[in-house]
Amino acid sequence: MPRRQGYALLIALVAGTAALAAGVAFAGSLVFTGSGARSQQIAAPDPRGIARTPAAPAHSTGLWLGTWAAAPTAGVTDSHPGSDLSRRTIRNVVHTSIGGDAARITLSNLFGTYPLVIDHATVNTRPVTFRGTDAVTVAAGGQIVSDPVLVPVAADADLVVTLRTPTAEGPVTVHPGTHQTSYVEDERGTWRTTDWRYLTAVDVHNGSAAGTIAVIGDSLTAGTGSTLDTNSRWPDVLADRLGGRYGVVNAGIAGNRILRDGRGVRASARFDRDVLDVAGVKTVVIALGINDVQQFPQETDPQRIADALHSLTRRAHARGLRAVGATLMPYEGFRTWTPARNAVRERVNELIRAGGVFDSFIDFDEAARDPFHPTRLLPAYDSGDHLHLNDTGYRRLGSRMDLAALQHDGPVSDQF
Repeated sequence: MPRRQGYALLIALVAGTAALAAGVAFAGSLVFTGSGARSQQIAAPDPRGIARTPAAPAHSTGLWLGTWAAAPTAGVTDSHPGSDLSRRTIRNVVHTSIGGDAARITLSNLFGTYPLVIDHATVNTRPVTFRGTDAVTVAAGGQIVSDPVLVPVAADADLVVTLRTPTAEGPVTVHPGTHQTSYVEDERGTWRTTDWRYLTAVDVHNGSAAGTIAVIGDSLTAGTGSTLDTNSRWPDVLADRLGGRYGVVNAGIAGNRILRDGRGVRASARFDRDVLDVAGVKTVVIALGINDVQQFPQETDPQRIADALHSLTRRAHARGLRAVGATLMPYEGFRTWTPARNAVRERVNELIRAGGVFDSFIDFDEAARDPFHPTRLLPAYDSGDHLHLNDTGYRRLGSRMDLAALQHDGPVSDQF
């Protein structure tokens, strides 16, 4: 199904109207049957609003799985001169990987210094409640998971999550540079934005998919260089190829590092929140390290980078998850490139290829480099800055993923 169309808001809202009618029609009769003979309504989220519901056993008729996610990156002052941000409405447009017959959302106030009040929320126009009420207050530094919403969610489709805040207190927890157009409304009208505000996850109740694949990375995972509103990031391409068998969530942050804080909290510190706690996660894909090599202060010891990557694998194993990693792509021509830094990159790749860092790996370096000049990206894949890829390059990465290596249904033991 083609997904590279920028028809986000209008179509999603129209679809949401139909979803509302459908939800009303079957809300009173929808039950989910577990592995035994007893049936029950969808369970409410953990009352603390933080713990995620684990996936049900494979023989269950339904489980909560992540269909979309975004890593909270920073707190920003969401204002401009002369504006009154009270009763501000935020329409976050996100793109699903798998569908389901119900949804729930996670809201984050991680970087806020004041309580966050949401007095109205919808998923495709279907009202959302939190512990049975329309309004919710999220403490500074906290997050909350909504009650289940009986709304059909389509796979490979745009979804609109609308939030209304009655106060202007911040900072606002955002994920910037989304490569997706969302909308914010105030007393002056509606404007476009490429930030996702407060929303960090959408889960669906799905009776057929086996689990979710959580991807953690930097700008090359977040999709820097890809075309706005085309969903051309390589995890999007991967989700297309999986065809509904697994959800795929993208925890990439532009500028992210593994050993130091940079743009966003270092990956080693956010790994539990952004990856291990994803609903129904079965496999972790780790695509990190190039910013440790090229950003100031540069990491000059490739073994430290490889050891940090391996530590993420061990943490995934402790949760029974499989860890798949990626080699580091070339970037000669980018402003920070030097022969010495390239040598660090190449040594990290040697350590990954030798085994012992991940359960398996994808050779992004081999996939994206110019075979006649292997320290550079192939020009056909280069966005123009010699570090980030264009849509063709990201399609190349997504197409090179070994689907069999990603799929995991059994326990994993740490073998190294």
